[in-house]
Amino acid sequence: MRSFFSLSGVSFCAMVLVACGGQQKTEAEAQTNMASAPTVYNATVNLGGNAFVTKATSASTELIGDAGLGNWTNASTVTSVYFRLAQTGQLKIGVVARLAGSTASTIKVVVNGTPFNINLSGSNSKTYDVGTVNINAAGYVKVDLQGVSKSGGYFGDVSALKIAGSAATSGMNFADDAANYYWSRRGPSVHAAYTVPANTEYFYNEVTVPLGQDSIGSYYMANGFNQGYFGMQVNSATERRILFSVWDSDLGHKTTLVKKGSNVVDNSFGGEGTGGQSYLLYNWVAGNTYRFITRAQPDGLGSTQFSSWFFAPESNVWKFIATWKRPDTTSYIAGAYSFLENFIDTNGYLGRKVYFSNQWARSSSGVWAEMTKMYFDGDATANNKQRMDYAGGVENSKFYLQNGGFFANYVSLNQNFTRPTTGVIPNVNVNNLP
Repeated sequence: MRSFFSLSGVSFCAMVLVACGGQQKTEAEAQTNMASAPTVYNATVNLGGNAFVTKATSASTELIGDAGLGNWTNASTVTSVYFRLAQTGQLKIGVVARLAGSTASTIKVVVNGTPFNINLSGSNSKTYDVGTVNINAAGYVKVDLQGVSKSGGYFGDVSALKIAGSAATSGMNFADDAANYYWSRRGPSVHAAYTVPANTEYFYNEVTVPLGQDSIGSYYMANGFNQGYFGMQVNSATERRILFSVWDSDLGHKTTLVKKGSNVVDNSFGGEGTGGQSYLLYNWVAGNTYRFITRAQPDGLGSTQFSSWFFAPESNVWKFIATWKRPDTTSYIAGAYSFLENFIDTNGYLGRKVYFSNQWARSSSGVWAEMTKMYFDGDATANNKQRMDYAGGVENSKFYLQNGGFFANYVSLNQNFTRPTTGVIPNVNVNNLP
């Protein structure tokens, strides 16, 4: 079920008489005519791709689906809607809502911290004028919805916000591709691509997640390549993983496990392609720096074995994850890259950031080469401007990627960045890796 509401934002003229066709109308008649003229809104921000339940209790039943907010029963629940404005000025807000399972309700709408109370009535969906606020800087606007009172089981169903005013005349960004609302709720994925020399057998990278940037649902992928990827995840409040996956061959033949490390789980995966997956449950810590090595070793028989290792500073040892054999493949490391993504759509409003540093490639002849250039790009959600909360570049002599959280100052995609050289070859003997 769902619910919708409105606040009267109609202004009344102070004059007593209005001339019309040579006739004078009474003050009451003039006010009635003015009150019936609805606000003309410039855009519709559907909750399906732009809203999240940002505060809930164990008893909360509220859901965000492609049609908007439904099952709204709990007064403690807060639903937040986000959209981006490129201009300052006045912003007028409306809410498209209807009652479902109640005869009346009052809800609170908070626009960038300014509260309004709206009374909902009737089971037909309609636009309720909420009010006007001033926008002083370009960036994301946050609109919170919370129940105040109701006569029945539900506060209502809300499908959309309406926006108007001088701040909303152009340059607005929000998710408007209904077929991809799920991806918009997940948020933009961003990538850092590196160019490695030919015949790169080993690729080395270092990863640091800053304190407070380890949101649940985050994947900090360190060592990506044309056939797979390797990095670390936050899977829940109590579980974190070191994950290494290799896709099946382009001809559809299965990638198979050759061997794996102690306590490593292996299985197959599907969804975004199919292949072999291996992971180690490991409670890595935000603020610490972790080291990743991936090896590509053609076997001379038409297949390539991909292996990965993870260095845990807490125990000061390299941990072997797995070796996967990919058929129909003769390749050293190619297409090296890192990425940052959120894989839980209900957590798409949370932000995350990661630093990648000290990238090196080791050739099949044993020569190390430092990678100091990064090409920054994003996925379709970012490129289609469904979400604009993404960034990447160089900070503190390290590459970084950032997404989620609806921050204001995004960094344009499709740029090259260069970090300072370190000149320090990784302190690892690849021949002694476990």
